[in-house]
Parts: sequence; C-alpha cells; structure tokens
Amino acid sequence: MIRNFENKTAVLTGGGSGFGLECARIAGRLKMNVVLVDVQQDALDKAEAEIKAMGVKVFAKRVDVSNAEQMEALAKDVEAQFGAPHFVFNNAGVGSGGLVWENSVADWQWVLGVNVWGVVHGVRLFTPMMLEAAKKDPNYEGHIVNTASMAGLLTAPNMGVYNVSKHAVVALTETLYQDLKLVSDQVSASVLCPYFVPTGISQSHRNRPAELPHQKATKSQLIGQAMSDKAVSSGKVSAAQMAEMVFEAIANDQFYIYSHPQALGNVQTRMEAIVQQQNPPNPFAARPDIGEKLKTQLRS
Repeated sequence: MIRNFENKTAVLTGGGSGFGLECARIAGRLKMNVVLVDVQQDALDKAEAEIKAMGVKVFAKRVDVSNAEQMEALAKDVEAQFGAPHFVFNNAGVGSGGLVWENSVADWQWVLGVNVWGVVHGVRLFTPMMLEAAKKDPNYEGHIVNTASMAGLLTAPNMGVYNVSKHAVVALTETLYQDLKLVSDQVSASVLCPYFVPTGISQSHRNRPAELPHQKATKSQLIGQAMSDKAVSSGKVSAAQMAEMVFEAIANDQFYIYSHPQALGNVQTRMEAIVQQQNPPNPFAARPDIGEKLKTQLRS
C-alpha cells in the first residue's frame, strides 16, 4: 500500500508503451521519481522526453528484462540514484500464439525469458531493497505490481506458451504476497490481469532478439496472430484506464486487478471443473461460432 506518492520512486519495465507508459504518466502527475525501462530505444527516448517535461526526475535505461546481468545493473543504478524504490511495476511482456507443440525452443526461451524471468529478476532484486528500507524507516511504503493476464487464469487454446508464462506470473505474485505478509506490514504486492486491452503486445515480435532463430510461421501461429490483433485492437478498456486501476489498487492494497471482471465467469467455470475433477470446459461455450471457425481453419 502507498497512500502518498509524491517524491516516491517508481520503477516501470515496459515503460516505453502500453501500461508502463500510462503508469509513468500518472506517476509524473503525482510528482514521483520515474525510472523508465524498455528494450525499444526509440520508444524509451520518446517516453523519457515526455515524462521529463512534466518536471519530475526521470532515469531511463534500455534493458532486456530477461537478462540477469542487465537487471542487476539496473537495480544498482536505481539504488544509487534514488535509494529503494516504492513502486515496482514488473510489466514488460511479449505475446505468442500457435498450437503448443509447434512453438520452437527459441519461442519458449523468448516468451518465458521476458514474461517470467523479467518478473523473477524484478522481484528478486528490488524486494530485498524495499524490505531493508522498511526496516530502517517505519513510514516507508512499498508495493510491487506484476503484469500477468487473464491468460494466467484461463487456458485458451492456440496460445499455450503465453498461457504458461502468465500462469507462472500469477503463481509467483500470489506467493510473493503471502511471503511479504510473513515479514512486513509495509510492503505488499498486486497482480494485473488484463483481458484484451489495446497496447502494443500483439506486435511484440518487433522486439524479438535477432540472435534467436526465426522459423517460418505455422498456420496455427498465423491464425493466432490474426485473432490476437483483432481482439486487442477492438478492446473497449484503454491502457490509460488500466493504469488508473493499478494506482487505485496500490492505494487500497488490492491484490487482483482486472480490466474485464465479467470474464471471471470463465475462470469460475474452469475452477469448478478442477474441483469437481471434470475435464476442462469448452472455452468457446459462450461464442461457439469462434470455436467452430478456429477448428475449421486448423483442420482445413
């Protein structure tokens, strides 16, 4: 929980676009020190200029969040410039689709590297720093928000690698929350589970490392990309609205942050099947036309 954000420090990965940039804008308005982290240099430069123009202190650094050494260097830089941060947003993420057996080793390495290891590094490096600050200052307030997805609570077909990565983030963050409650009343955590919100994630292949081999996209991957592009671009909840929800959750020590609470009906159906030892439910029960179209496309 953080009640007063002014002069506190926010570290935002994926800060050059989407949720990260929108949270940076709010942090700037709240007069926080802002640490912007992104792998895309042009987006990072643009974000840095915008937030600096708000009259707050900004430190921007190009970092591959999957890289342990780069994240360790970032943590040292943040501590040297601002001390322990107060709000850490482990938000950088990439998308991937296709039938689960068609993903290459490189696909798995890239998606798990950014979506899971990026969060792992943020948690393992900044949490000790925040807890140490809490020990020294009874007024210190800290909060970690990790970006997962509704895909971390559901298992939609044709996007297995992404599902796996986001389930890991949900489990990691729930455990982080419980672990923090054992040792401190001053540092807490939340998990962000957006559904389809217009951000740049459906085009995240633009930042895939050149050293990772590219294989020709399979039919299922092309179909998955097209479905993702359509769903994300047509989302009715904006990234700016989600950023407002993130700050409200921090202020209220709210753990789960949802863009589309109505999607929780699908989560409940899945959980009931688990408890009742039933087979996984049809994910297209509410929209059988979409399921039939996908099946026809894949089998043709």
